[in-house]
Amino acid sequence: MFADRAKIFIRSGKGGDGHVSFRRELYVPDGGPDGGDGGDGGDVIFVVDPGLNTLTDFRHVRKYVAQDGEEGGKRNCHGANGKDIILKVPAGTVVKDAETGKVILDMSNKTEPVTLLKGGRGGKGNRQYVTSVMQAPKYAQPGKPAKELWVTLELKMIADVGLVGFPNVGKSTFLSRVTNAKPKIANYHFTTLNPNLGVVDLGEKQGFVIADIPGIIEGASEGVGLGIEFLRHIERTKVLIHIVDAASTEGRDPIVDIEAINKELRQYNEELASRPMVIAANKCDALYGEDYETVIQLLKDEYEPKGIKVFPISAVSGKGVEELLWYVNKLVKEAPDEVIEFAPEMDVEFMDDPELPFEVTKSEEEEHVFLVEGPRIEKMLGYTNLESEKGFAFFQRFLKDNGILQMLEDLGIEEGDTVRLYGLEFDYYR
Repeated sequence: MFADRAKIFIRSGKGGDGHVSFRRELYVPDGGPDGGDGGDGGDVIFVVDPGLNTLTDFRHVRKYVAQDGEEGGKRNCHGANGKDIILKVPAGTVVKDAETGKVILDMSNKTEPVTLLKGGRGGKGNRQYVTSVMQAPKYAQPGKPAKELWVTLELKMIADVGLVGFPNVGKSTFLSRVTNAKPKIANYHFTTLNPNLGVVDLGEKQGFVIADIPGIIEGASEGVGLGIEFLRHIERTKVLIHIVDAASTEGRDPIVDIEAINKELRQYNEELASRPMVIAANKCDALYGEDYETVIQLLKDEYEPKGIKVFPISAVSGKGVEELLWYVNKLVKEAPDEVIEFAPEMDVEFMDDPELPFEVTKSEEEEHVFLVEGPRIEKMLGYTNLESEKGFAFFQRFLKDNGILQMLEDLGIEEGDTVRLYGLEFDYYR
């Protein structure tokens, strides 16, 4: 089964805790602290693998966790760093936040590995806290917490040209005629159930990559039929070829079909519908005499004034196909020479070291109670050992440096009032 979408859980490694220990060797009086630092947690890294073309592997394994850093040891031993976890994806994979749907990363033009979630930093051992007034610290720093995220992987094929049209108009036959691709071909709707890619070789180092997707039906942009599942595969294309049944072998009107397809494209992605287009009037070998002239002229009168050329072709016999391909090749060469890339809507650097928000409020349910909440507070509490002298001093500086004490005073806090930070409570004194 062709897999072009997957939802997975990723987590970086937690930083190892710093160690508390003292030298105990014989004949070494007052040996002092020798607790080592914890190791850094492993990163979650994405890398493009040219040998992959689907997301099948992610359908079977949904959880990807990097290794935690090891705790520091005595005798100044540094904990081992956690191993990174490397996720190999096909070119064209877009990583989105599963909850919001926002783009985090587009792996289209990435030639180097990209770190998405950075592992937690290892905590400092007690030897790092020796000062002139604190010769034997009995505390160490905990390792920084891991980061975790549910993400959606979407594969958007990288092709120069996309074939669009209703089912059974001859897209797969056309693809097999102009490339070495071998799509399934039969005289019934939805023969093509998966996207197909092929390379058009025109010789003289001329050619392009072409993608055929399952036939679009009305309502595809809203999830009807198969279209919504595969419209993403033509989002990167530079040129679109509309293939229509010029002979109306199933009683369809080619102009009505083209307008219906354009409507679906606009509703799915307004910019996609504005790309250069060509109309391939297929099955023209089934038209004779005046019928041929009438149908082709109607199409040309309707679309060529809009800058959209019409080519009568037969995908079966090959009539008119070469002329069409050379014209499409010209349009591809005129288009910007770069893969269409989706701009990140969530910054990877922001995720790595965010300026997380918090808020200070007065409780509406309880008197003399003030609440300090938000992701920044949660992160700080997870990283700080409040049971140690040093950790509690850091906590007090955090409240002052971030303006929390001033915010509490602005809200009218008085001595003896309660300050609540999630599961922790403190009495306020100046």
